[in-house]
Amino acid sequence: MSTGTRPRPLPDQLARLDRTLVMGVVNVTPDSFSDGGRWFKPGAAVAHGVTLMGQGADILDVGGESTRPGSRRVPVDEELVRVLPVVEDLVRRGAVVSVDTTRAVVAREAVAAGAQIINDVSGGLADPEMHATVARTGVVYVAMHWRGHADVMDANDSYGDVVADVRRELAERVAELRAAGVHDEQIVLDPGLGFAKAGSSNWPLLGRLPELVADGFPVLVGASRKRFLGHLLAGPEGGPAPPLARDGATAAVSALAAQAGAWCVRVHEVAGSADAVRVAAAWRDGADDRGATTTREDMP
Repeated sequence: MSTGTRPRPLPDQLARLDRTLVMGVVNVTPDSFSDGGRWFKPGAAVAHGVTLMGQGADILDVGGESTRPGSRRVPVDEELVRVLPVVEDLVRRGAVVSVDTTRAVVAREAVAAGAQIINDVSGGLADPEMHATVARTGVVYVAMHWRGHADVMDANDSYGDVVADVRRELAERVAELRAAGVHDEQIVLDPGLGFAKAGSSNWPLLGRLPELVADGFPVLVGASRKRFLGHLLAGPEGGPAPPLARDGATAAVSALAAQAGAWCVRVHEVAGSADAVRVAAAWRDGADDRGATTTREDMP
């Protein structure tokens, strides 16, 4: 396993790590599919972020708009009110903060408040000003594969070869970013698990993740608590496992994604994935230590 290319604008303490990073989710929304709005109040969101840092999160991803299937957009002023106080407070507490937004104005204000990463699920398609904003700020930018907002995305789950299609469409986003003046060192790609991919379309993207890594950009994997894991873990009566029952499967994906070379995994429950990526790194290092020998004295 290798985590491959790393974005250059990251803080030194993260850029030096030779393992897959863990991004903890801080939803400042009343209608998140995963936590039901438990962290909607700014104080609760900040406290949750601090807890995630203690559990091993390298990055905190703060978002003020739900992207669950079927959700409606919130006004931009409301998104700013939700996000900015949480970003500012977490930055003061030493967190490396990512802002989860599709709006250039929110991204710009969050970066001014201290965010070091813009995580855009639309890859810039939702706001024509986003790519120029990324170029001006110079921060790391996560461009996700996307085919439409949450209220219509399931209708866009149509692919020939899903991996080839996603790679081609992400390459289009990269070309647009370059044309806007964004440097390659800023760009992270995300295959967009669950977005316009309601079920079986997700598994080839995970199973063939090394193909995305081989395109030369860091890759973020966001499988946490998503529907396709719920269907995989369906109970005897056929109903999908609820979101909170998907954390074990999420940690398994984190370990396998790390083994496949993912730069970062984005998760709601941090502790399991923090352990998983460390196990994957130790596993890799053990496999690479081909010259080592074990004696009886080394054995427990």
